[in-house]
Amino acid sequence: MQSRTDLVEDLMGRFPNVPREAVIKEDLLRGGLAFDDSALSDNEGGDVKPKSYFIFSFDHRTLPELGTAALRRPPEEIVLTGGPYDLRRTVVSVRINPDSPYRVKADDDGRLMLFLDGRAIADVGLPPMPDYYRHTLANGKQVMEVAPTIQWGYLVYLTVFRVCQYFGAKEECQYCDINHNWRQHKAAGRPYTGVKPVDEVLEALAIIDKYDTARTSTAYTLTGGSVTSKVDGLAEADFYGRYAQAIEERFPGRWIGKVVAQALPRADVQRFHDYGIRIYHPNYEVWDKRLFELYCPGKERYVGREEWHRRILESAEVFGPRNVIPNFVAGVEMAEPFGFTSVNEAIDSTAEGLQYFMSRGITPRFTTWCPEPTTPLGKTNPHGAPLEYHVRLLETYRAIMDANGLSSPPGYGPPGPGNAVFSVSSFMDTLEPNPIP
Repeated sequence: MQSRTDLVEDLMGRFPNVPREAVIKEDLLRGGLAFDDSALSDNEGGDVKPKSYFIFSFDHRTLPELGTAALRRPPEEIVLTGGPYDLRRTVVSVRINPDSPYRVKADDDGRLMLFLDGRAIADVGLPPMPDYYRHTLANGKQVMEVAPTIQWGYLVYLTVFRVCQYFGAKEECQYCDINHNWRQHKAAGRPYTGVKPVDEVLEALAIIDKYDTARTSTAYTLTGGSVTSKVDGLAEADFYGRYAQAIEERFPGRWIGKVVAQALPRADVQRFHDYGIRIYHPNYEVWDKRLFELYCPGKERYVGREEWHRRILESAEVFGPRNVIPNFVAGVEMAEPFGFTSVNEAIDSTAEGLQYFMSRGITPRFTTWCPEPTTPLGKTNPHGAPLEYHVRLLETYRAIMDANGLSSPPGYGPPGPGNAVFSVSSFMDTLEPNPIP
């Protein structure tokens, strides 16, 4: 039986144009990793920045099944360097899987290392606790609860609506655990605000602005569940837009403003722009028509795939094509029982979608699918998609981008192996570094 090490090294050899760092990063993102108890954080009271659970669980087990890792949280991210593959600095979002062949623990000399199949393959760096996490709002809430930062501090992630109005088996996206994640954190007695008040967001951002003296945080993302009716009496564009308006009035130009929302009609998209948002993420989730209908039943029912795509193209007239960056969930193309059964078919389908958008100047990005156990696709596909799919997607993504004369999208930090901070997929690790001015 082929070991995971054999699989990784085989793909490194077969796809030499994909950085070796990206091969390992994709494997960690799709399958998770385990931590020795000694490598966990001490939550808000420690020196390591703990995982914030900002929207999805991004774990392969539920909170009750995580054991010590549910009480002493793992770090938000890890950074890998060195080892037998001579890895350049690689930032990886932490997704816990106690059964993973990857484990973070100390070696015989006390150095924290990433082990694969029992062999040390990289040095592990942990994110330091930022100064702004050591302060609380006036009402006692943690900054981490209201305005967590990810991507090694680059991005302030503002999940201002922590449930989704696409609800139940006939509406929820089949790979998404936002609603379950809300329920499990509330059941565990953790603070997990459903709708974050605007004044609390502003107060948390003021703390970040004051104590982030190095100006590491560069962008903010407004996001949360889809709004099909109203929240706080507001439809989706005005609900999310009011946060942007308040942030831009209080902190003009401090951060690049981004919003993840549905593909909305042009008038609503224009309101996002008028509120101060500069980058729009109307995620298209999966390209294939049949899979979109099966995996995103609520979005198909309320909007429909063709209309969703039409609105994405129309939004480029408001924001400019470069600033429209729809996400897709890489890997669900191969989820049983409905997905493609061969890597070739899955890549061909995904490439068709990439060409559709990139030929029009729009650069999609992707999140590597984490098969969370409470979702329908996670239950039937606990191991996710084959690693070969993810590696070939990186090669295909860059080839289509190059063919269309596009460069790395704005709002994601620096591109290139050793430089990238985007932590939930390797697409930025795979692109050309920016030239030194």
